[in-house]
Amino acid sequence: MDIGISRRLAKLYEEGKEAVLCMVVEESGSTPRSMGSSMIVFPGGKIEGTVGGGITEHRVIQKSLELLGRGAGSMLYRETLSATEAALDGAACGGSMGIYLEVIGRKRELVIFGAGHVGKAIARLGDMTGFAVTVWDERAEFANEENIPWGRTVCCPLEHFFDRFGAFHGDTYAIIVTRGHALDADVVKLLEGKPAAYMGMIGSRRKISFVRERLLEQGVSVGHIYRIYQPVGLPIRAETPEEIAVSAVAEIIAVARGADLPALRSSLAQ
Repeated sequence: MDIGISRRLAKLYEEGKEAVLCMVVEESGSTPRSMGSSMIVFPGGKIEGTVGGGITEHRVIQKSLELLGRGAGSMLYRETLSATEAALDGAACGGSMGIYLEVIGRKRELVIFGAGHVGKAIARLGDMTGFAVTVWDERAEFANEENIPWGRTVCCPLEHFFDRFGAFHGDTYAIIVTRGHALDADVVKLLEGKPAAYMGMIGSRRKISFVRERLLEQGVSVGHIYRIYQPVGLPIRAETPEEIAVSAVAEIIAVARGADLPALRSSLAQ
């Protein structure tokens, strides 16, 4: 990787700005650039560096903008150049390339609704595992930096949360652990239609059934309700707030990494 690209990446991470890193990781035959050649694609389509120019680079830029539109993710883009395309790209004959694309510069966000014992434990573990943590609660004695020094706290009426927080995106992981059933239901309703990689809600099956019924009566869609992981966490028989945090964050990491959740649940339940 070019040193200029490396320095630019470091600056993006430091500033928390997003872009897509594109790197040639496979090459066969005649290709315009060799393995390790890198390019950064910024929102709007501006680039720094190159993976070969021409048709291939144009297509890689379009794929990068699609990833930025989703707010997160990575992919391996492969392309075989025809003799005509190879000539346009400056290669002597057709070859194939594999280019790895990844959204960089922005941390995965963990948003926790509820700053009680469980929310606090999840915040601490989320920070330890590399998430940008935000904890909401309407109670000032709980949602403050002294009580929860990991990430940031938002203390306001629930209906004003997004005014204070900003928008969710494709790399947001939300978990609902408030002080009561009714407030949990209000949070679920608030999150309807919001983009997120994960939404989970703590509670017994009886509590979850109550919340579902309440939400259906209020007109919340069945699709949104069943989109939420409930009960939250992997089945490790967690009891303490810290154990529940391990269970919940493990499930979130599994979703983030694309693990086989049904297989995990099946093996852990045995």
